[in-house]
Amino acid sequence: MKIQWLGHSCFKLEESTGTTVVADPYDPSKVGIDLPKIKADVVTISHNHSDHNCTDNIEGGFIKLNQVGLWEVNGVEVVSLQSYHDETDGDKRGENFIFKYRMDGVDLCHMGDIGEPSNPILGESIGSVNVLMIPVGGTYTINAEQAKEYVDFLMPDVVIPMHFKTPSSEIDVDKIDDFLDLFEEDQLIRVDGDTFEFDREFFDGESTKVIVFNADKF
Repeated sequence: MKIQWLGHSCFKLEESTGTTVVADPYDPSKVGIDLPKIKADVVTISHNHSDHNCTDNIEGGFIKLNQVGLWEVNGVEVVSLQSYHDETDGDKRGENFIFKYRMDGVDLCHMGDIGEPSNPILGESIGSVNVLMIPVGGTYTINAEQAKEYVDFLMPDVVIPMHFKTPSSEIDVDKIDDFLDLFEEDQLIRVDGDTFEFDREFFDGESTKVIVFNADKF
């Protein structure tokens, strides 16, 4: 199973069969980062903001999922849960959909623009997670410390931070540093690129690892 970070909160998730999911594609003119043309079988949208819902650069006969539900597409299981984009039950920024994917026997979770703090009810609803993609930049989402609370509750094997300030990003959020400072250096896996391919050794349950992609191109 392979993950490619496409900048901001957008990821391409590819199963060994070739089935591809793209999560939260953005409008480059709103984010300041170029989004390449990319093919997908499934596109998931966490909420209806332009930095998370723009499918203009997505090609293929994809299925768009932007609501609560349970689906199976070419052997990939997808489930979504309702949450909130802020700490006041959506009064400020509305709803946010958390998506979970079952690919190659691995449970992945994309938290979208989660804004509500970690709580037992939501955590139990999310359940078991191998790979957690979570915003860490604050302002419009949870911040670094709040993201770490989710990590401590969910105890994923792998965390991939997203929605943080990168060189080209025009979004007013914090850099990744505050989040990384909450982990030991030996927990960080720094990737010289934007793609990582997983094998079973990353899911041994011994400790949480943090994938840090090279953000220079973004």
